[in-house]
Amino acid sequence: MQLSRRLLLNGALATSLAFTGLGRRADAAVRAEPTRDPGYRSEIQGYGPLQPDPKGFIELPVGFSYRLFSAVGDTMSDGLLVPGLHDGMSAFPHADADKVVLVRNHEIKHTVYGIGPLGETYHLLDKVDRSRIYDFDKGGKPLSGGTTTLVYNIKTQQLESHHLSLTGTSTNCAGGSTPWGSWLSCEETTQTAGDGVEKDHGYVFEVPSGHKGLIEPQPIKAMGRFNHEAVAIDPRTGIVYMTEDMSDGAFYRYLPADTRDLHKGGRLQALMIRDVPRAATSNKYSKLWRQGQSFAVRWIDLKDVESPDDSLRTQAYLAGAARFSRGEGIHFGDGELYFACTSGGEKAFGQLMRYVPSPYEGTDREGDAPGQIELFVESSDLSVLDYADNLTVAPWGHLYVCEDRYSDILYNHLRIVTPDGKVSTFARNIEGQHSEWAGVTFSPDGSTLFANIQTNGVTVAITGPWKSFSTQVI
Repeated sequence: MQLSRRLLLNGALATSLAFTGLGRRADAAVRAEPTRDPGYRSEIQGYGPLQPDPKGFIELPVGFSYRLFSAVGDTMSDGLLVPGLHDGMSAFPHADADKVVLVRNHEIKHTVYGIGPLGETYHLLDKVDRSRIYDFDKGGKPLSGGTTTLVYNIKTQQLESHHLSLTGTSTNCAGGSTPWGSWLSCEETTQTAGDGVEKDHGYVFEVPSGHKGLIEPQPIKAMGRFNHEAVAIDPRTGIVYMTEDMSDGAFYRYLPADTRDLHKGGRLQALMIRDVPRAATSNKYSKLWRQGQSFAVRWIDLKDVESPDDSLRTQAYLAGAARFSRGEGIHFGDGELYFACTSGGEKAFGQLMRYVPSPYEGTDREGDAPGQIELFVESSDLSVLDYADNLTVAPWGHLYVCEDRYSDILYNHLRIVTPDGKVSTFARNIEGQHSEWAGVTFSPDGSTLFANIQTNGVTVAITGPWKSFSTQVI
C-alpha cells in the first residue's frame, strides 16, 4: 500500500488546522450541573443525552452509531491473531480516499500470555520471521506487545485488512503520529535485560503506516529510556514532545539532528518552569497555579539518556525540572500542544495541560521569548472529567478525551473539551468490564471517530451528525 504525498500532506494540514483557536483560555472552572445521573450531563449539553444501547455496550447521543471490528483473537489477513489490550492508535490517509489506515498499539506486558498474535501455544510462530521479533522472554517465547496495521473503508464502514506490523516489544501503551506518515509506538516499561527478558525495554519504535508485514524493530535510543506514554511532533520545527506515565514524571522534548530521521540522534531535554524550579504541577499538596494560568519555561539537557537505572526523571528533577502527575495522551495542533496528566489536580481527578512553544523553540534565542505551559483544565468533579488519558482533536477544534478509571461503580467516557475549557460527555462504555477507552482518533475527513475499548480488546468506529454540534460552538 502506498500513501500519496498529496493525501499525506492534506491529512497533516487538516489535523493542524483543527486546533486553530482551541484552548486560548480556560478560565471558567469545570463543574457539573446538578443531575441525578451526572454521567449523562456536564457543563454544556453537547450532542444531547446519551441513549440506551440495546446491545449493552456503548451509549451515544441520538443519531450516532458504532461498529465493532478487529477484536482480540480474530484471524488477521496475515494468518496471525489480533493481539489483545488495544491501546494508542492513529489514523492516516490512504491512497484511496474512501479508506483510512490505522496503526494500533497493544499494551501487552512480557508476563501476559494467551492474547498475543501467535496463539496461546505459539503455534503460529512459523508464520513470522524470527529476525523481526524484537525480544523474547526467559523461556524463549516472543513478547506479544507491538502494533497492528488496519485498512478500514470509511465509505462502506467495513474493515478491509489488518496485519501485525511490530512485535516482540512490551507494554506498547500510546505513541503518536509523525508528519511524514508513520506511527511512533511507545513502551511504557523499563524492563531490563536479564529480568525475564533478553533485551532492555522502555523505547520508542517507528512503524511506517504504509508498510506491509512486520517492520524491522529498531529502538530510537536517543529519545530516552523511560516509561514512555505518548509522543507529539511540532510540524513547524520537527521537535518531538513526550509524556511519562509516572506520578513524578517529567515532560520531555527531543531535538533531532535530522527532523525526518529520528534514528540519527539528538538532544533529550526536560521542561522546567523557569521561575519555579522543581515545581509540582499537580496542585495536590500545594497550590502552584489556577486553571488558565501559565508560566514561562526553559529546557534542561539530560545525560545518559538510555538510563539503565530508570533515573531520567530524577536527574531532571534534581536539575530543576517540573513534575507532572502521570503524563499520558498528547496531541499537537496549530502552534500549541495539549497533554493529559491522568491523576493530576487537587482532587486527583485529572488535568489537561497546554504548551505553546517559543517562536524560537529549540534555538539559542528561545530565552528571549520562552515557551509557555498552561493549566488548561483541572477537574474538580469526577462526573465531568475523570482520569483523562489518550486524547485527540476533531477537525472542528474540540478535544476528544478518553477516560481510564477502572472501578466497579464508575463507567468510562469519551469527553469533549471545548475551546473555553468546558467539558461535555460524548460516549459511555457500559459493558460490564468497565474498560478504559484508548486510541481515540478521527479519520482525515472527520467522518469517523475511531477508538479502542482496551479490556474487551476491540476497536470501534463511530459515525453520526458531527456538524450539528460542532458548527454551533466554533
